[in-house]
Amino acid sequence: MKKIICKVEYDTENAKKVATYTEGNFGDKAGFEESLYETENGKFFLYVNGGEESPYKKEDIKRLSPAKADEWKKARNI
Repeated sequence: MKKIICKVEYDTENAKKVATYTEGNFGDKAGFEESLYETENGKFFLYVNGGEESPYKKEDIKRLSPAKADEWKKARNI
């Protein structure tokens, strides 16, 4: 997936996947997946996707600061 946020392109195909967190099982309406990526320029973003009852009802990309990326990893024991 590719998304432009504040004139910066975030692309899952061109960034390095750092870690993935999954909640629930495939097909679980409340389940979701978050994948943390880092771009060549050191920018972080989350690729998110989930079921219709999850926090991520559709796939999306959310940018993160390096500090927020560290918080995300700590919160998920990664």
